[in-house]
This record gives sequence, structure tokens and C-alpha cells, in this order.
Amino acid sequence: MRPPRLLLPATLATLLAVAPLAPAGGQERSAFFGDLHVHTAYSFDAFSFATRTTPDDAYRFAAGEAILHPSGNEIQLDRALDFYAVTDHAEYLGVLRALADPGHPLADDPDVRRYVDATTVKARGGYLPGAQEFVALHADPETLRTAWQEIVAAAERHYRPGALTTFIGYEYTTSREGGNLHRNVIFRDGTAPREPFSRLDSANPEDLWSWMDRLRDQGIEALAIPHNSNASDGWMFQTETFAGGPLDADYATKRMRNEPLVEITQVKGTSETHPFLSPNDEWADFEIYPFRVGRWARSRPRGSYVRQALLAGIAFQSREGFNPYRLGFVGASDTHNSGFQFDEEKHTGKVGVQDFDPVSRGSVPADVIDGVPTYREVFRRYYSNSGLTGVWADENTREAIYEALRRKETFATSGTRIRVRMFAGYGLPDDLHRRDDMAAVGYERGVSMGGELAGDRGGSPTFAVRALRDPSGAPLQRLQIVKGWVQDGDRHEQIFDIACSDGLQPDPGVHRCPDNGASVDLSNCAISHDVGDAELAATWSDPGFDPEHHAFYYVRVLENPTCRWSTWDAVKAGVSPRVSLPATIQERAWSSPIWIVPGNQL
Repeated sequence: MRPPRLLLPATLATLLAVAPLAPAGGQERSAFFGDLHVHTAYSFDAFSFATRTTPDDAYRFAAGEAILHPSGNEIQLDRALDFYAVTDHAEYLGVLRALADPGHPLADDPDVRRYVDATTVKARGGYLPGAQEFVALHADPETLRTAWQEIVAAAERHYRPGALTTFIGYEYTTSREGGNLHRNVIFRDGTAPREPFSRLDSANPEDLWSWMDRLRDQGIEALAIPHNSNASDGWMFQTETFAGGPLDADYATKRMRNEPLVEITQVKGTSETHPFLSPNDEWADFEIYPFRVGRWARSRPRGSYVRQALLAGIAFQSREGFNPYRLGFVGASDTHNSGFQFDEEKHTGKVGVQDFDPVSRGSVPADVIDGVPTYREVFRRYYSNSGLTGVWADENTREAIYEALRRKETFATSGTRIRVRMFAGYGLPDDLHRRDDMAAVGYERGVSMGGELAGDRGGSPTFAVRALRDPSGAPLQRLQIVKGWVQDGDRHEQIFDIACSDGLQPDPGVHRCPDNGASVDLSNCAISHDVGDAELAATWSDPGFDPEHHAFYYVRVLENPTCRWSTWDAVKAGVSPRVSLPATIQERAWSSPIWIVPGNQL
């Protein structure tokens, strides 16, 4: 049997200290869960939402301790996380917190007090108009550097290899014509620059990548993770440069060297795909946040969603020989409360006192007029209770977790702790998904998610996939593979159900599982416990595989339906769920893709 032809992207080959694609000797890896997108009082907007907790509090929360929410209530995880990154906005970092210090020369200034007094913030319900302009007026380089040093020091204090991995990080918060182009920058180890690069330095993300390249030359390694592409108004995944020039191989190499991952789900919606872009995907309409950030203007779907970007990437590769969108998947919360509870029943919002109660979230009526419930019309009713990053790593350390991020052996979840794994190769055993040595064989004879495989005219590759339910979540309903490919210049996608719960089998004509009958009682959110599986697995080959097509495959696994957070709000308030919101959701996980490259293009 001929071994698979593996491709190592040049973008990774040039990086220093990047791990090999497979552990030596078929060594097993473990799944670890974390959140790489967290804001504290050092972010000017979080401070304006009455958040007063610090990076130290955030890391204590990740370790399982209770911390104070801006509402005055405590929040706490049901299980500690394995890794965590505080990613406060670099712009105006720490300014409001510094002004609130009683020792600050302006601490007693009436205008300052209007913006920093937490009691006043709570009384008015949060953010005060003009806050950003006020912060800009009082920003200074020394305040930023001091705040950055404190954030770095907090990550160092709380790093406990084997228990909690803490990453130094921040958010680069730029936009274009109202479209979101934000990135989180995550540093590999305790080495960090003197200060972060922000949109005040440049609004062009390509300048961020150049800065990161210069840091790399100094021995400071980092990666950037774009987020909320769904709210980018089509700007995140353009087919030209920021300045309007054509994309080329150098652009693709630079982009993939600096941002190999994308945040596919978080509080402000899911960015996998959109019903407009994927009309034949019955599960495309999942937690769609349709607007640009902070405004009612709708975000254009085209150019804003990850699956379309993956298709654009392989179209570039088939036509021009480079791929600027070979992206692995992560999930995160984007909480501005220093911590986030990933249980729909315990949703406490994202933005401090602005959405800490059901009325302010638009899930429970603000009033009843002539028997008709009236709701606040707020962006926040579209928010999700998402998400998390999963990685397959050798151990819970900075080095191992970062290497997993770099090689894209990652998966994203909507907040549940489903574990999902995929390998692909030629001639893999038909029962590999059931074998104890699945990982060892997969690493030795194939590639894991995030990898590349050459198209082989001898036949279709085999995909071995396994998903395990979250013990605290709902049972699993279906296991899917999402395929995208380019044929004669046209882009295509198809969804395959490859394993069904309860012994059901996919219909071979439509590649769909029958309904397993799972239900939700909307009066109390009770779910079916007699249907669904703890594990779904399959070894699968694509019936339409063509080795001459550029293609990608990724896994999506769905739980049985459960109550959405807004329904839980209604149940606890003793009212009917808001009819304009989904009553239930299907929590899910997505693996990073595996790419197929035609053998004649190696």
C-alpha cells in the first residue's frame, strides 16, 4: 500500500519552532478546551459596561473560581477550562481604569466621574455616548504601556502547566466602512512586545501582519485570529488587498503565516455559513447575527462567512496556485465580563449591565399593553451563548497548545464540550473509527484535521471521524461531513450525514439521517433522554470524489435540540418565549478542515 502524500504548507515550514504534523511513534493526544477572547476592565468599552474585574479575576474564573459580574451577582463555570487568554482592546488600553484610580490627578474631575463611577454606570444601564471620544482625549502612551505590562504579568502569574495554560494576548480592533475586521493576537510564550500594535497605528490588517513578522524576526512568535467575519459587511474575506490590488502568492503566504485560524462562533453570532450562501444546508440558519457591530445596518453575507472563504481559497489555488484562506476553526466567547458561562440556562449576557437581565436582552417583555407583550428591540436578542475552542495537544502547556493552534488541529463548539476528531488517508481500515488505536493509525498513515492530502487517482481517501458528547450536554443526533470543491472553475458544496443516532442509517439518496424524534418541552425545557447517542463515529469515503478537484472536508456534529437561552429566560420569568426568536437550538461542533490538492499540482 502506498503511503499518503502529505503537504506541508510553505507558510508553516518557514515558521520557527513549529511542531511536526504528527507526534512521534503514534503518540496519543488529548482534547483541551479554552477561550481565547476575553475582555476585562482594561478594555474601555467593558469598563463602560461597569465591568471592574481584572485579568487576575479572569484567570481565576477560568480555573473554576467564582467572580463578580457587573450586575452584582457571581458567575462561575461548572468545570474549569484548560486554557485562557485575556484579549483586551489595544486601543485606549487601561485609560478608564487609570482615571478611576483615586490617586490619578483627574480622579475628582466631574467629567471623569461621569464616565468611571460604577454606580452611575449601573443606574443609566451602561455605556454613555461619547465615551470613546472622552477616552481618546485622555489616552497617553505611558498608561497603555503600564496596562499592557499588568496584563502580561497576570498571564505569567496564573500559568500553571498541566492545569491552566494562560496566553498573553490582546485585540486589534479595526474596521472598514462599518464592517468588522477585528483580530485577537495570541503570543506563544511569555515573550511579548513592549506594547501592542493597534488600529491607532494602522487600520490595515496587512500592517498588523508586517508588525508580527518583525516581531518574529526578534524571536517573538504570535498568531492572529479574525473574528465576527459575519459582521464584516463582506470585507473580511475579500478577493483583493486592503488597498484594492490583486491577491498574489506573497499575500497568501503572509496572511496564512500570521492568521492560520478563524473564530467561527461567538456571542455575536456564528460565522460558518448563511442560508443565502448555502441554501441546501438545512442547518445553515444557526445563531445568525445579521448586523454590523453596534448598528442596525445589515452585514452583507457575501465575503463574510467562513465556508465561502474556504471555497474562495481553493478557487484561488486551482486557478493561481495559492490559497489565502486555508483556515482552521476556533470558537470563543468575546465576553466583556471577564468570564462567560457556556450553559444556555445560565446566560448572563456579554456586555455588563447592558444585558445582564432578560428585559434588557429582549427575551422577556418590558411591558404588556392591552394584553400584548412588548419587548425592547435590541441587538442583544440575536446574541448567542457561544463558544469554545478545542485542541488536540500533547499536553496542557503553552508550547503544546500553541503548536496545536499552529497546525490547526483544532475544533470549535457553540459552548458545549463535544470532542470531535478526524483523520484522512488512503487505505485506512474500514473499522478505524471503532478502534482504540484510531489516533495512532491516523497519524501514521494519514493526516489529522488541519492537514492536506494529495488527490490520488487510485481512489477516494478514507475519512475516520469520531465525536463524543459533552457529559453535561444533550445526546448527539447526527455526524456530518461538509464538503466544498471546485470543478471547472465553479464552486460547489454538499452536506453528508455519515452517522445517525439510535441505530438509524442515512438515506443514501439524500445523505440525511431520519429524524430521531428528540423533543423539547418548552414549558420547562425538559429534553428527551431516551434518544440520541453518547458517541457517533464512522469511516467514510466520498462517493463523488474526483482526485483532480481541489476540495476541503470538515466535520459538523449536532446535539439533540435544547432550549435556547432566550427560552430559558422566558421559562424562569413564567412567560411564553418570544415568538420572533428561535425557541430551541442544536448545539454543535466543527472540526478544522482537511484539504485535498490534486496530485498534478504538487
